[in-house]
Amino acid sequence: MDILQRLYEVVLERRKADPEESYVAKRFKQGTAKIAQKFGEEAVETVIAAMQEDKKEVISESADMIFHWLLLLADAGVSPQDVMDELTRRTGI
Repeated sequence: MDILQRLYEVVLERRKADPEESYVAKRFKQGTAKIAQKFGEEAVETVIAAMQEDKKEVISESADMIFHWLLLLADAGVSPQDVMDELTRRTGI
């Protein structure tokens, strides 16, 4: 969880940067639809890698997907801890 929180904090910090210099700031400037679209693209690429049984690509695409998931969370005002809390709540259901 530590790495997710650290990366989330980087996302929050970089979204205030110059969009010409920061990928994160550029995505935030493009808006929620573009952030969601990019997350979806990375999710599909992860699924394709899994279907091809390409472990290296599953790892790489999963990292991309998680990064873009963090952008989506930040855009929605949701923290990774909020999601972890929901998972904890669901444990045993």
